[in-house]
Amino acid sequence: MADEKKRLTTASGKPYTENENSMTAGPRGPILLQDFILHEKMAHFNRERIPERVVHAKGSGAYGTFTVTHDITKYTKAKLFSEIGKQTKTFLRFSTVGGEKGSADTERDPRGFALKFYTEDGNWDLVGNNTPVFFIKDPKKFSDFIHTQKRDPRTNCKSATMMWDFWSLNPESMHQIMILFSDRGTPYSYRHMHGFGSHTFSMINSENERVFVKFHFKTQQKVKNFTDSEAARMKGMDADWAQRDLVEAIDAGNFPKWEMKIQVMTEEQTKTFRWNPFDLTKIWPQAEFPLIDVGLLELNQIPDNFFFDVEQAAFAPAHVVDGIGYSPDKMLQGRLLSYPDAQRYRLGANYEQLPVNRCPYATNNYQRDGKMRMDGNGGGVPNYFPNSFDNIEADQSYKEPAEKLDSIVADWYDRNAEGENDHYTQPGNLFRNVFTDEERTTQVNNFLGSLKHVSGPKRELILNRQLCHFFRTDPELGARIAEGLGIEIDASMFAHH
Repeated sequence: MADEKKRLTTASGKPYTENENSMTAGPRGPILLQDFILHEKMAHFNRERIPERVVHAKGSGAYGTFTVTHDITKYTKAKLFSEIGKQTKTFLRFSTVGGEKGSADTERDPRGFALKFYTEDGNWDLVGNNTPVFFIKDPKKFSDFIHTQKRDPRTNCKSATMMWDFWSLNPESMHQIMILFSDRGTPYSYRHMHGFGSHTFSMINSENERVFVKFHFKTQQKVKNFTDSEAARMKGMDADWAQRDLVEAIDAGNFPKWEMKIQVMTEEQTKTFRWNPFDLTKIWPQAEFPLIDVGLLELNQIPDNFFFDVEQAAFAPAHVVDGIGYSPDKMLQGRLLSYPDAQRYRLGANYEQLPVNRCPYATNNYQRDGKMRMDGNGGGVPNYFPNSFDNIEADQSYKEPAEKLDSIVADWYDRNAEGENDHYTQPGNLFRNVFTDEERTTQVNNFLGSLKHVSGPKRELILNRQLCHFFRTDPELGARIAEGLGIEIDASMFAHH
């Protein structure tokens, strides 16, 4: 049976024979309108491209397995962590952020690290990056920020002037640009970088006690980065280097692995922590909040069809499971709304029925109709609730504990008001205490490589404004960049206020 030939058919199943020649009036005559096969082939071809992701368009993905290695049930009742040795199927999509789908995957850019766990309590999407922080801390700024990373509306080229104008006007970006313009901004491959949930999330245990957590994925392949010149060279040699590397490694049985760890902060500790623990531009120092071992993530299967699984994969931080919750992190709160909305635009209202996104366990609700419905659409059972006919009920054991709100006053608060405006201590510590001498030099050179492209009538204003942030981060950093730009400065002007 396996050797039996398959018949060529239209999408509706009609067998046909002419797949290469259009029907014409005579051998040299015009094409007839009735050649439906020609229409069907061209019409489908015209629609092969779905809207690419506005951000994270260039990506790579693989299926894998998450295995629990340590007991964290005192923090969470999430079923996927219920016992040591428990395994959960996962799908991980890596990506660059700023470039289009055809751009090079070795660009200087953060890397997306989006992980889907197929758990028996629903799918959990942990949608993070390879950096523990981000450029901004309020979602209202997101579209403006991304526009500066894309193309200038007039020249349609990438613009260092746009980028540095925005960053210089947003000092909270300092921590992330320190990481971006180190060699961590150009990872050697997706296998050789860490992953982070980045946001602060919460965990709830079986006693309904809540703690706040950050997720870390430490690569077992060791962190390995390109230098700026190596990344630039690879961009010209192979725009799909990271994609090729992932496929070849997994196909060869060289399965990449990451150790999942968490940091935990109690509700009491959030009130006394030196920084806002829900600010995405800040880390929790590991000396105060040590990493706790959780489990091992292994990628072991490349999808058979890239479009089917990787391109159609849809992630949303809104998708959490019982025992894992949100936090007052403003950027996370904004993503809860915007991510599912982006997926509905890109893939349609029923995107969660696509195989890569479908929960492998039962889903029961009253959502019906919409484009591309493919799960039977509920059949003949009621499409309203409550009703007297079906047996779907709300399971009260999944009820979440009440949350205390910060205040009963609603207003627009300055994100960088007093107490929320220390943008320099953490990036300064990174420069002084984490980077080696060699890495500090690399950092300065990478900054200069980008800053020298700032141009136009506002060049001096933008550079001087950004220099203020460099000096406040670290005087040596500021001095070396000013020197590299050939700008004479009086360091006392930039003393930390």
